[in-house]
Amino acid sequence: MSVVNDRISVLSEDFAADPYRCFARLREQTPVHYEPAVDGYFLSRHQDVKRVLTDHEAFSTKTLQVRAEPVMRGPVLAQMTGAEHTAKRKIVVRSFTGSALRDQMRAVHANAAELLAPFLPRGHMDLVNDFGKPFAIRVTLDVLGLDREDWRRLAAWHSGVAEFITGLALTPERRRHCLECAERLEAYLRPVIARRRRHPGEDLVSKLCTAEFDGVAMSDRDITALVINVLAAATEPADKTLALLFKHLIDHPEQLAQVRRDPALLPAAIAETLRHTPPVQLIPRQAERDAVFAGVTVPADATVFCMIGAANRDPDAFTAPDTFDIHRPDLATARSFTAAAQHLSFGSGLHQCVGAAFTRAEIETVAALLLPVLDRVCLSPGFRYREAGLYTRGPVALPLDFTPRGG
Repeated sequence: MSVVNDRISVLSEDFAADPYRCFARLREQTPVHYEPAVDGYFLSRHQDVKRVLTDHEAFSTKTLQVRAEPVMRGPVLAQMTGAEHTAKRKIVVRSFTGSALRDQMRAVHANAAELLAPFLPRGHMDLVNDFGKPFAIRVTLDVLGLDREDWRRLAAWHSGVAEFITGLALTPERRRHCLECAERLEAYLRPVIARRRRHPGEDLVSKLCTAEFDGVAMSDRDITALVINVLAAATEPADKTLALLFKHLIDHPEQLAQVRRDPALLPAAIAETLRHTPPVQLIPRQAERDAVFAGVTVPADATVFCMIGAANRDPDAFTAPDTFDIHRPDLATARSFTAAAQHLSFGSGLHQCVGAAFTRAEIETVAALLLPVLDRVCLSPGFRYREAGLYTRGPVALPLDFTPRGG
């Protein structure tokens, strides 16, 4: 069976403006959507996306050699398999769980309080640009043990790296710019890695410098790739998730009031935000052999894009999937931040996001700080809400008005 031309283009301006309007049509009419401009197959049904993300033999991460390795300056976690993947993932995960996580949450709280302080007397703040973006990068730098004073430079380089990974149709100029950002980031990290090898601390860069795999210390290239991997993975979704959480709660005042009364509902509100509007919309894989979905053959070596936003709104997986509901019985909040999650916002299976537990704790910590002080919070009058991004997606801005507090 050939792929039907359904006249929806994932690369169109119409789709970019609001992909959620197109997802039902894609799932029902062309669950295997071929996009000739990027020579890729886009899957939109929950069952198909879950299959691709969990069958690691049939669908590999080889596509990342082209999509990520040039700017990561080496292989990333998702490209690894077997003992190497287990060992290196464990080193990174250890820095995002247990007592390390508790220590980090103190730093997260301090970072958030410091950034928030100047805005409280004003009663106005853009949650994305004034708070979310600087907050997410500063927290990640703390975890890595990099100098927070350098956050603006590192954020600029990181955005070039992120653009390379998430850009489906980069011009030669943009591609050059992104690679230059990655080279600058690598040059910045080189002396840091050399110092941590000589004088390791408790930070993640030090742990990577002192860790061994098969009795051999990791090379500078390995460490650089993992550091940039963490920088991109920890920063990109955090500011978007925070802004989306507040947007949904403001749009649903009764649910906002319930979360304010009972902070134990926060994890459910975060999990439902991730399901309803996942910050990471596309996860690429490569078909290792011919695979059939909904009667359509995806050929071996083809790139397959898992459409997370569409899968998370599939009525075969969730009741009333277009409704934001923190009380939905099919959310399974307890499992929502694990590989057993029903939503697919962290991926699934072997390559499930290493920072899932960290993301939950980070957003929970910040939201618990913000909710009591952002009294009578609402979107600023005259503001027109807009989201952007095909691969990762979130609000362009989120200006909020609230009752000022003495400063």
